[in-house]
Amino acid sequence: MRIYLLGFMGSGKSHWGKIWAKVHQLEFIDLDKEIEHACGLLIPDIFEKKGEDFFRDMEARMLRATAANDDCIISCGGGAPCFAGNMEWMNANGHTIFLEAPPVYLFENIKKETGTRPLINHMNEAELLFFIEQKLKERMPFYRQAKTTAPAKELTEESFEKIIQQITS
Repeated sequence: MRIYLLGFMGSGKSHWGKIWAKVHQLEFIDLDKEIEHACGLLIPDIFEKKGEDFFRDMEARMLRATAANDDCIISCGGGAPCFAGNMEWMNANGHTIFLEAPPVYLFENIKKETGTRPLINHMNEAELLFFIEQKLKERMPFYRQAKTTAPAKELTEESFEKIIQQITS
């Protein structure tokens, strides 16, 4: 079983991925952390020093490297499904779960973390909410290709079991 968690930043991919992996004795992989480790740089520094194109190329390569892992949950960056045929690849090589959340929910979760997120570190609150709304519209066609959609606001430790039951039945 290889599970890819998708969704906008602040939807809970890493949070729930870690919890669900621990409870179900699965490996947890944070794709952004893997990229940081491979590059020896934090994500904001990769964007600043090497650019988004370099980051997206590295993201696609690191994503495909997860094919060597079984029994794992992989938390993908919010933009990962939108580039390099990544969404199609994830659907062909695992089960994709979109953690769906409304813009205001995402805003509340990420407004305290703007300094660690390169795409939003220069925005005030009004700009941030507008950015979230626009990016969600752009990314939704990719997110909607996920095999399962789960409402982020309603997730619990037990949610993963319900999703797994849907997958295996």
